[in-house]
Amino acid sequence: MPTSLPILRVSLWTCLCLPMLAALAPASAQQQPVPAPDLPLWEVGLFGGAASTPAYPGADDRSARALVLPLVIYRGKIIRADRSGVSARLINSDRVELDLGFALSLPARSDDVAAREGMPDLNSLLEFGPRLKVLLAEPGPNSRVRLELPLRVPLELRNGFARQGLVFEPRVVFETGDGTGKWQADATAGAVFGNARLHGYFYDVAPRYATASRPEYDASGGLLMTRLGLSLSRRLTPDWRVFGFTRYDNHSHAANRDSPLFRKTSGVSVGAGFTWTIHRSAARAWE
Repeated sequence: MPTSLPILRVSLWTCLCLPMLAALAPASAQQQPVPAPDLPLWEVGLFGGAASTPAYPGADDRSARALVLPLVIYRGKIIRADRSGVSARLINSDRVELDLGFALSLPARSDDVAAREGMPDLNSLLEFGPRLKVLLAEPGPNSRVRLELPLRVPLELRNGFARQGLVFEPRVVFETGDGTGKWQADATAGAVFGNARLHGYFYDVAPRYATASRPEYDASGGLLMTRLGLSLSRRLTPDWRVFGFTRYDNHSHAANRDSPLFRKTSGVSVGAGFTWTIHRSAARAWE
């Protein structure tokens, strides 16, 4: 989902991985489909990482998570599962790409968040939808600037896949590296918008959950946050890579600052992790 979810925003490194650290490893260049002899078609291994983030946008409590999961990378011509997410590419040209992708958020327990005491937990959200990517500039041989326009529908797990609104996250992404894949870095700047249902998932206070210090509240749609992010990854060996990220979210102009669940106008997330490739295919990838 947006970036935003109760815990962290992370693109999927595999169908099972949690959107937590995807900004850490920039996507590969989008060119006309030609064989890429330096990349295997698929890889399998392990992904491990830890992150600390606000429990939800505007929360004053934090959540920390650590996990180790299977890592699956597949670099097909249309279907891809790589460090930029899981997606199906519908349009892929020198400058424009349209794909369908999804991501998964971690949950937040209300028992761990003072402002939400006695309220329902925030379950994991599975988000799905199209993403348009436009190449804006190539400042150097190994760097590029892209505009990304993802529009996604969050579905709440453990609740019959109930739809929780709509999210739109326009952002500008700057990617750079050394050209060999030994190190990669990216910087992002963008904003997150949601409709009333998405904001209500985080900020609504139904009458039965209202208290003297937490009055009833009905959220409206609009801006959820503005966001800046930095990430860096480095290959230590052909099989081992480490990465880290930091992200700053600003809620000063968010649509629901009057909610009793809105506690802070900014939040910082940090994380680090590794990938270990156990086996890779002899077949070559398509870019």
